[in-house]
Amino acid sequence: MRRRSPTSSPSEKGAAKYQQSRLCFLASLSATFWLLILCFHFFLLRGRTLNDPSQLNQISVRPKPAPKPITRPNITQTEPNHQPKIARSLPVSPINNSQQSPVNDPTSKAHNKAKSYPFIKALKTIENKSDPCGGRYIYVHDLPPRFNEDMLKECKTLSLWTNMCKFTTNAGLGPPLENQDGVFSDEGWYATNQFAVDVIFNNRMKQYECLTHDPSIAAALFVPFYAGFDIARYLWGYNTSTRDAASLALADWLVNRPEWRTMGGKDHFLVGGRITWDFRRLSDEDSDWGNKLLLLPVARNMSMLVVESSPWNANDFAIPYPTYFHPEKDSDVFVWQERMRKLERKWLFSFAGAPRPGNHKSIRGQIIDQCKNSKLCKLLECDFGESKCHSPSSIMKMFQSSLFCLQPQGDSFTRRSAFDSMLAGCIPVFFHPGSAYTQYTWHLPRNYSSYSVLIPEDDIRKRNISIEQRLSQFSPEQVIAMREEVISLIPRLVYADPRSKLETLKDAFDVAVQAVINKVTKLRREILEGKTDDGFIEELSWKYALLEEGQYIGPHEWDPFFAKKNASDA
Repeated sequence: MRRRSPTSSPSEKGAAKYQQSRLCFLASLSATFWLLILCFHFFLLRGRTLNDPSQLNQISVRPKPAPKPITRPNITQTEPNHQPKIARSLPVSPINNSQQSPVNDPTSKAHNKAKSYPFIKALKTIENKSDPCGGRYIYVHDLPPRFNEDMLKECKTLSLWTNMCKFTTNAGLGPPLENQDGVFSDEGWYATNQFAVDVIFNNRMKQYECLTHDPSIAAALFVPFYAGFDIARYLWGYNTSTRDAASLALADWLVNRPEWRTMGGKDHFLVGGRITWDFRRLSDEDSDWGNKLLLLPVARNMSMLVVESSPWNANDFAIPYPTYFHPEKDSDVFVWQERMRKLERKWLFSFAGAPRPGNHKSIRGQIIDQCKNSKLCKLLECDFGESKCHSPSSIMKMFQSSLFCLQPQGDSFTRRSAFDSMLAGCIPVFFHPGSAYTQYTWHLPRNYSSYSVLIPEDDIRKRNISIEQRLSQFSPEQVIAMREEVISLIPRLVYADPRSKLETLKDAFDVAVQAVINKVTKLRREILEGKTDDGFIEELSWKYALLEEGQYIGPHEWDPFFAKKNASDA
């Protein structure tokens, strides 16, 4: 709109005295009219333009019928040859609506501001109650095959120590397990590698019921990059340039996509089926471990799902390690749960693992000694070479015969064994809150004492507390209640067979996807409401997921476990 001078008025000719007052009135009226126009221009339309309008695309706010989800074909067997927890580093800007017609109703200013954000269309799908996928749509990026499928074709290179080709078969579940000892069910059991989540999750996503080709209605956007497989190829004997190459190429590919510019990547998520420390190299020295994927500016805005997250960072979220059980239907789960309830458990507690003689902070040696000296403990020692620890049948059989299963830290905070034991209906005993409670907050109850026991490491390391005595203090009724809670959690801790679909139960994949959607939806609403997270302290990230409604960050009983001096414990 062109500016007009508020002081201009029509010229008057004639000298008649009786007309002067009338002309003054008209001049005042004209000045008032243009003053109102200027106020409207500067105060109501002032924030409706962008410095760089080319960065965002306009969306239509005209209501449309609910879109239909994509129907994906069933997955065939994958052959080997073929500080809230959001890193707000990039701004989300509204769309430039300067070419739209002026707003006629000043009271609708807030409503029109909401319309200017490119994700408003996705939020509006939540309001469509006739659409079962409203607020749940996922858009999957069509990545070049070098970021995923090509890795499977070169499966022999995925691990220096293990031939991963057999573990990438059956949609990532690995070869079926035989049930000679009667430990497993007859169906749904596979020799699944603990780092196979990349391909399992991606194949489960292909079966997700609310996929869409329209990113503007997506509640979240999935990046099917096999981040865990990528770094596993180069962890030993490769320089940092090689280890970082795929991550940098992915970052370059994403930032040039129009879907990325909608929220600067804050609505994107990906999976790296390894621990977070494999993606957090702090220097460019070749002797330093892993790559720097999670430290890239692009990754700072995305949500990365890993099997172990960092308590001091906000862009990664822990999801369960895969177990050996991958049910095809609900009844597979129900039958297994009922079987675990009825088992006789002759051991008070058990432990499967090896000592860590090179780690002076490890309590594994003391745990093994206590187990050896107790008549109520079953020990499965995992020495080098052939060991029953490498036998899924031996491990599950021991867990099924135990009331409590000890889960100390391994090479990092977490262990796959914790999920194997819970699958067997065994109550886990943790010695560090970072082994489960601050990790799997999407999948495990906040009330950790309802399903587990915490014995602080210092009670073993410094005070030599008797584990047997501590566990014997629980009454039979308490043990039954805790075990029932563990068994009830089984559906959300296992990954269903990607080639089928559970009818009513939500598995680990479903829980994780819904949590990502909730996170993105909450962020979008906060943006519309003008909320910021200026007070967020990233180094205290582990505390935020533990807060109840209305609580604030403050001192916590677990502060000593996560003091920065203990960062090297990981």
